[in-house]
Amino acid sequence: MREPDSMKAVQELVDAWALRPDGEPHRSPRADVLPVRTADGVAAVLKVAAPDEAGEHAHLVLRRWGGDGAVRLLRADPHRHAVLLERACTADLSTVSDEAACGVVADLFRRLHVPAMPQLRSLTADVAASARELDMLPRGSAIPHRLVEHAAALARELSADAPHEVVLHGNLHHANVLAARRVPWLAISPQPCNGDPHYELAPMLWHGWDAFAGNIRDGIRGRLWMLVEHTGLDEDRARAWTLVRVVLAAVRELSGGGEELTRYVALAKAIQD
Repeated sequence: MREPDSMKAVQELVDAWALRPDGEPHRSPRADVLPVRTADGVAAVLKVAAPDEAGEHAHLVLRRWGGDGAVRLLRADPHRHAVLLERACTADLSTVSDEAACGVVADLFRRLHVPAMPQLRSLTADVAASARELDMLPRGSAIPHRLVEHAAALARELSADAPHEVVLHGNLHHANVLAARRVPWLAISPQPCNGDPHYELAPMLWHGWDAFAGNIRDGIRGRLWMLVEHTGLDEDRARAWTLVRVVLAAVRELSGGGEELTRYVALAKAIQD
């Protein structure tokens, strides 16, 4: 959890940037968020995030995107992991149909996948390390070994056959796409890296899980197909990247061994079968 005094940084930035609180603060393990008004009366959001390698360069990509597909960056203090952002609405993609959500995400990918930035980590090295991590997983783990072996093999193939890299959002899903005033939808909370666009689809499958109730296998496959259809990505490569990401997510859940682990394993089986 965030430290009890973590809101201190928020208050310091409110004072330093001449902001006025304009709503209730929201606290989570990942960030403190406060709706504010600027000195000019502009509605904004002040976000102070926990130190996190995944989101370390979020301010850089938000500035690079310049509001095209994502909320605008108004100001940043990288040393405090703080950003002042354009304020979007509260409605997210869970309020629209699955087909419509996949179409919105595909359109955002086309806007956000700009040329690679030298400041960002590359997936090529990461996926090679992931293959080694999977090779070391004990056979007796709660993840079926056939899934682990398949994901490890795919990770090696993907690292050996790396395409031209672009900037990836890294965590685009229903809750990270908000309705907005100047355009219908905007992305928030990037975890950016440089890599293969096919890497992007997995979060859209492990979120919005309730829609799969009673029909997990067909629901997952149907949503994956819709994403591929809307994005124009290669289905086999999208399936490969998704399986690798899902199995790695399951590995991270092994210590908990609860509902999330069961969900990731079910998702991986649906993709592989």
